[in-house]
Amino acid sequence: MQQDYKARIDQLRAISGVDAIMIVPGSNMIYFTGLEFHLSERPVIGIFTEQGLSVIVPRLEMPKLIKRPDLEALPFEWSDAEGYAGAFQRALDELGLRGKRIGIDGMTMRASEWLHFQQIDPTLQVVPVERELTRIRAHKQPDEVELMRRAVAASEAALAQLLQEVRPGMTEREIAGRLNELVIEKGCNGIAFDALIQTGPNSDNPHGFCTDRVLQADEFLLIDFGGKVDGYPADITRTFCLGTPTDEMQTIYDTVKEANEAAREAAAPGVPMGEVDKAARDVIEAAGYGKYFTHRTGHGLGLDTHEPIPQIAPNVADLLEPGMVFTIEPGIYIPGMGGVRIEDNVLVTEDGIEVLTSYPRQLTVK
Repeated sequence: MQQDYKARIDQLRAISGVDAIMIVPGSNMIYFTGLEFHLSERPVIGIFTEQGLSVIVPRLEMPKLIKRPDLEALPFEWSDAEGYAGAFQRALDELGLRGKRIGIDGMTMRASEWLHFQQIDPTLQVVPVERELTRIRAHKQPDEVELMRRAVAASEAALAQLLQEVRPGMTEREIAGRLNELVIEKGCNGIAFDALIQTGPNSDNPHGFCTDRVLQADEFLLIDFGGKVDGYPADITRTFCLGTPTDEMQTIYDTVKEANEAAREAAAPGVPMGEVDKAARDVIEAAGYGKYFTHRTGHGLGLDTHEPIPQIAPNVADLLEPGMVFTIEPGIYIPGMGGVRIEDNVLVTEDGIEVLTSYPRQLTVK
């Protein structure tokens, strides 16, 4: 994916109230520079100032920077023998940052890195700018959306294949392992996260994990998974029953399906994010299951599988805007019995939404 990183860096430099922005390895560095480094004991820090991009970088990582002349990055190189303290000090001095206001992503910069800067210059001021960074990233470009479409298509093909193979007697870990394999076989070049398989009563926890529990007939099988293409993910949940659901299981499923539909119908540009959550929550509360819907209706989707903007949660007044991609995933979780979640990925367009996921939403019974 060819990107205009200079344009992205210009958006960073337009953030007001700071003299520089520092970013550590991770999704922000990939988005704004295309540089991929490990977050490790060897500090790597991108510094964005009016002069452009500078990078505090260990010597063994310099080849990555040399291969990116388009960034015109100024390196502050350090070696294992000398340590990184000198590079930190040179960066502050040569970039004229002593006593300045430094914007950081407080969700990713480690305390050890910031404290070391403050040991060099106690007058440095830290300014959290993670919300500004995520607002920039929240507006997906067409090429970003296309990568997510590809991730969704491959992931849904993997799920369809899995449903032909899964059977009672398989453990949650066995099912998850096979699904992770299929995601790659069907065209993704990575997984967004390890597939989450929850069976029967294990599905009553919206943030559970895979175990060695054996899938039984006539119970819920909740599958939350996604592959990724060139870093961009799908995040899909479907719930199944291998056998015959009870009347209550069917009612719970139908209620979640209706809540998912209501949220998708409510979403559009200019709509408060909280209204989308309310549309789903109203359906579940009207059916008498309100106390069993214990999480937000959705989250942003992009280089990070969970992005904070948009936030589809109660009382969020921020408006949906074209280019935003997020999940719609209402759920009901009954302790001791199990749970249902139906999760779709949607794109806000100029006049509505495009639902990127298309896997059937009716309760599949095998």
